[in-house]
Amino acid sequence: MAIETVPLPLPPSADPSKFKDFGREVKGVNPATLTPEQFEEIKKLLYNHDALLFRNTDLIPEQQYALTKAFDPTSESYGHGNNKTGETKKSILHPDLKTIPRVPQVQLIGNGIVYNHEGLAEAKLKHPSHTTFHKTCVSEEDEAKGVTRFYRWHIDAALYDLSPPKVTTLYGINVPKGGRQTCRYDDGTGDELDVPLGTTAFVSGRTMFDILPKELKSLAVRSKVRYAPHPYVWMAPARAKSTGLGIETEGLEMSKDELPAWEESKVKVFPILWKNPVNGQLSFQVHPCGVSELLIEPLPAGASREGALFPDGAHLTDLGEVRDLLYKMQRPAIAPSLVYPHEWHEKDLVLFHNRGVLHSVVGAFKPDQVRAFHQCNLAASSDPVGPSPEDVTTWA
Repeated sequence: MAIETVPLPLPPSADPSKFKDFGREVKGVNPATLTPEQFEEIKKLLYNHDALLFRNTDLIPEQQYALTKAFDPTSESYGHGNNKTGETKKSILHPDLKTIPRVPQVQLIGNGIVYNHEGLAEAKLKHPSHTTFHKTCVSEEDEAKGVTRFYRWHIDAALYDLSPPKVTTLYGINVPKGGRQTCRYDDGTGDELDVPLGTTAFVSGRTMFDILPKELKSLAVRSKVRYAPHPYVWMAPARAKSTGLGIETEGLEMSKDELPAWEESKVKVFPILWKNPVNGQLSFQVHPCGVSELLIEPLPAGASREGALFPDGAHLTDLGEVRDLLYKMQRPAIAPSLVYPHEWHEKDLVLFHNRGVLHSVVGAFKPDQVRAFHQCNLAASSDPVGPSPEDVTTWA
């Protein structure tokens, strides 16, 4: 049977014109037993559409790992390093992940207590909640009515030492049923989004770049971000914005002296824009919570300076200035009309291009609502590729 694709089911809130190329449901093929020819077709589909959905999939951890690894055959360890998040107690990731013992590249995530699961006698899972990460929280009364928030918009990446994974695979095993929730932005805009319980929300990095005005496109194509050493430990004492898109600047981050031992050579500096390996398009790929500095190249020779920001280049080290500028560039792309909130069903397998989208956990579960997912992504064999000289000339 030939591979078939249909568009993902968009919610009424989505602007269909912005999702023409984003996301496809794949039919007619078993992702656990792809032939080499089928995999090549799936690979092109993923890089062209950024997210693929397979329904009613039976997938054991070994198969999920093999599928994820096929996108980057020389990659080996989990995206944050096998078992490293569990050992780093101060990391904000520590409570959220449990490693499958026989396949340490696959993580068990979810909510509630899971028994006798893939070699784990008992696993206490905690669905990340904005109440433990944001500076402000929705009231208990509103939470009881189903009001919630985006937890943290991010890329799956260690952002220190290891290269960002190319692909993440998410597999729904136990999916609690429940009413819908209202995701509030609480940033003064009045924006809110109707979402299914426990959705994973996605936005396109390509769209994030495309909708920028000219002067911010020029800035993006000329800029790199420097991440803090051990960023998930560094940011742990700080608190996030109400949109989940970055950290409030209150001076709460750990000092470099307080961090675990780190090496300058392992600190990551990435271009703001990452180039798609199949179609060459540029995606705005920044994990705003972990950024500490912004490095801006001057305008290329012959470029118009009219309206240009930092035409002579700059090295921004003031954390508040860096965050404010990134927020100005990224916030438009998480508008309700540009968010795809996936409604999970049991045995859903979602593959997403981790170098082409940002995503966020959303919502909150009650302690007795048991949810179990398998997640796999692998630290890549190389860092992302940024804009070419031609790209800089075009957009700067």
